[in-house]
Amino acid sequence: MGPAAYRTAGLIDVIAELGHTVVDHGDIRPASLLPLPMAHPNPALRNLPEIAAWTRAIADAVWRAGDAGLTICLGGDHSLSAGTLAGRARLCADSGRELFVLWLDAHTDFHTLDSSVSGNLHGVPLAYACGLPGFAGYFPDLRARVDPANVCLMGLRSVDASERRAIARSSAITHDMRAIDEHGLAPLLRAFLERVADAGGVLHVSLDVDFLDPAIAPAVGTTVPGGATVREAHLIMEMLCDSNLVGSLDLAELNPFLDERGRTATLMVDLVASLLGRRVLDRPTREFT
Repeated sequence: MGPAAYRTAGLIDVIAELGHTVVDHGDIRPASLLPLPMAHPNPALRNLPEIAAWTRAIADAVWRAGDAGLTICLGGDHSLSAGTLAGRARLCADSGRELFVLWLDAHTDFHTLDSSVSGNLHGVPLAYACGLPGFAGYFPDLRARVDPANVCLMGLRSVDASERRAIARSSAITHDMRAIDEHGLAPLLRAFLERVADAGGVLHVSLDVDFLDPAIAPAVGTTVPGGATVREAHLIMEMLCDSNLVGSLDLAELNPFLDERGRTATLMVDLVASLLGRRVLDRPTREFT
């Protein structure tokens, strides 16, 4: 129901009001389950055939959408990013451009199928897209992978031991909430955006609801206290808008059944508006009589 909640919150109207043309491709549906070789040795894994099928369907849809405009994928748990990243990486390989990823999340989602203890596959998409071992034969083969050195994770505050080791072995850039508190968000993000610009790259942004503090965004099943504020989140989106580097965006982990009168969906739509050019002075103010 995540995509429906975004549409109900006025996502399409808000984007159109900013002067952009919107094409809604509707909800993606997997054509069929992928034939898996056998049950996975990790018995904890949940819904592996289904998630693998969704990954292929989303990757194909993102690749077909092309790179002529901003592609926004609505969800849904963060496993959707296994497909969006695979599709974007394939597009970038086709065009010869370098893909960079800004991962806004309380979690790294850097588990492999072997390391996952919970079995929830929203914990594996970044590891899969970066080409970590253990996915062959279970997830679709990658046409192109994401270079971990081109990944920047921001807002981290819930990382388990196996993910911590995997991230440490990779060359990904990580900024937890302590780093943001100590150094400020803007300098950390600016340094990464400069890298993307210097490489002539294209940026994929994956925004998980739990990047935000649950006090302002309760509609997520993986709440972690101490997340980003409204001001910090809008600053990120405005800096991304100014950079003119973003080619695609994920809106992940919105669970409308956990929302409070739609306020999380509305906030996420407002953040998209900031990414697409709306500024504080442009915000409509409610009139009181």
